[in-house]
Amino acid sequence: MKANVPLLAFCLAASSVVVAAEPVPYRLPRETAELKAGPGSDVASAQCGLCHSVDYITTQPPGRGAAFWQASVTKMIHIYGAPVSEADAAIIATYLAANY
Repeated sequence: MKANVPLLAFCLAASSVVVAAEPVPYRLPRETAELKAGPGSDVASAQCGLCHSVDYITTQPPGRGAAFWQASVTKMIHIYGAPVSEADAAIIATYLAANY
């Protein structure tokens, strides 16, 4: 038990620092990348751009296919909480598979 006391003290001190932390304001750089034009690009740009830059999409390895993009869109919705409807998710996955 005595061996755990320093660890416990450290954990308590570290957690108090996290609780006392203030948010740090920052400005995101202006978006410079664009999605390829095509059916669904407007939906993908609007929905995906809510959470990350277009670069995140355009720098993925090319030719991953429909299953990869469907899984990616599903992950964004169910794991990361992206507010995308089922209809928009289908449009986005189809667009990304056809263009990336």
